[in-house]
Amino acid sequence: MTDHTQAPLILSRRAGAVLRLSLNRPAARNALSEGLMAALQTALDDAGRDPAIHAIVLAAEGTAFSAGHDLREMTAHRQDSDGGKAAYAALFVQCSKLMQTIVRHRVPVIAEVQGIATAAGCQLVASCDLAVAASTARFATPGVNIGLFCSTPMVALSRNVSRKHAMEMLLTGDMVAAEDAKAMGLVNRVVHPETLESETMALAAKVAAKPYATVKTGKDAFYRQLEMGLEDAYAYTARVMTENMLAGEACEGIGAFLEKREPNWPQFSSSPLVGEGGAPKA
Repeated sequence: MTDHTQAPLILSRRAGAVLRLSLNRPAARNALSEGLMAALQTALDDAGRDPAIHAIVLAAEGTAFSAGHDLREMTAHRQDSDGGKAAYAALFVQCSKLMQTIVRHRVPVIAEVQGIATAAGCQLVASCDLAVAASTARFATPGVNIGLFCSTPMVALSRNVSRKHAMEMLLTGDMVAAEDAKAMGLVNRVVHPETLESETMALAAKVAAKPYATVKTGKDAFYRQLEMGLEDAYAYTARVMTENMLAGEACEGIGAFLEKREPNWPQFSSSPLVGEGGAPKA
């Protein structure tokens, strides 16, 4: 399905240090068209260059969070001279870049899930650092039911839930209720639909109020150490903590704790403690 509407594909608004981004293709159940993914990529990239943003909430308009890739748009490419091979390859590269942008973003990204999140929509939730779901939300990786295994959603899913839970979702395509998704580790909290936005924004504000450089350091290190062996992970995080201990935020925070006063973070939160790619600065 091609986006012909003049409405923006991503709605954006600020609440203090929190940026709220909403997928805005409600009539298409927020299917991840090429246009929608490009718009979200641009919004995330722009947010990465704005030092005033300390947390991002990723929400969606309408009754669905996201139904995954736009199958109508994909099917149209079967008329291409190569049967769509180049278009499909480009689409999955685009989607993979988007998901990695979320994981590698300098600030925490929190999913706010009000309805179904299926296939690449479920992948989007799993790629976020935190997720809050309405009690009415449901999750699935149902590609197996239509002959297209959810192989790229599997990457994010299998890094969030246990292997057997991931395989059951992937092999059956069954819907998973919000409470079950919480038990599996796919979402952090399940709340009443009427309080979903307020509770998600409150969580984001709480995260955004933490010392910025320390949070960035921790997020970088969290994902990097997950891909390492035990010995390498401890060696790496020991280096990170050494650099962290020498940084201004730790000096202020520990000093405030020992002096029994509130820390004064803003003066220490203008720059990250780590270099590009999560490596400690020399």
